[in-house]
Amino acid sequence: MTVIPAQRVARAATSSTTPASLTQTGPRTASCPSCGSARLTSLVMTLTDGTPVQFTSCHTCEHRTWSHQGEELQFADVIARTTKQKV
Repeated sequence: MTVIPAQRVARAATSSTTPASLTQTGPRTASCPSCGSARLTSLVMTLTDGTPVQFTSCHTCEHRTWSHQGEELQFADVIARTTKQKV
């Protein structure tokens, strides 16, 4: 007889400042600024230059945003911050 291990129970976020996770459950109130869809993936990441950003991607229209300290970064700025400097 084969025994299947029990699945782990997802933990709820402890605060609104907890980094996002693709496995966290809970109500989502954000919507895509381009199409209005609520089907978003949002996570915290650190760019190559050390800038912490909130990345959000829409599953419906594929609109993507990066924000730092509440301000949306332009795509060219994100690319500049992620390019490794040659020494």
